[in-house]
Amino acid sequence: MEKGYIHIYTGNGKGKTTAAFGLAARAICAGKNVAVCQFVKSMKYSETGLLQLLSNAPASFGKLRIEQCGHGCCLIRKPGKADIDCALSGLDKCTEWMRSGEWDVVVLDEITIAIHLGLISTEQVINAINSKAPSTEIVITGRYAPSELIGIADLVTDMQEVKHYYSAGVLSRKGIDV
Repeated sequence: MEKGYIHIYTGNGKGKTTAAFGLAARAICAGKNVAVCQFVKSMKYSETGLLQLLSNAPASFGKLRIEQCGHGCCLIRKPGKADIDCALSGLDKCTEWMRSGEWDVVVLDEITIAIHLGLISTEQVINAINSKAPSTEIVITGRYAPSELIGIADLVTDMQEVKHYYSAGVLSRKGIDV
């Protein structure tokens, strides 16, 4: 049985979710089963479509499960009980997936944002990760990765924004940014 590693994609630059979804696509194409939980997100993102296409491909491909555990965008408003409940429910699902051994890769997309917003604690996330099946690969994304989480990771990529057209007033573009 191969060891499953813990990856973190963090920082203020673009591409954290895209990197995680690229890894997920590669895993599905290699016959691995992938489960994705998108924390604090409740809208459609273009990259989820690619993963869903891959999961409906040949039998040699792995299976996919994607769940969104967000309750609207609480980045622009004060999080409420519904946001906390969604995040806790998402973490419970992820814990189940990580323990089961059924999922080769579990992606916790934007979970560090959920921690930063106070929806769940770093300790809760670390406890969930520590309960994973030995071969399960964990991928964590989001800004503000806590040092305790970085400490247990095997791979950490800090994506830093150098320049972005958003600063010039260009909004997110479908198929390019979302």
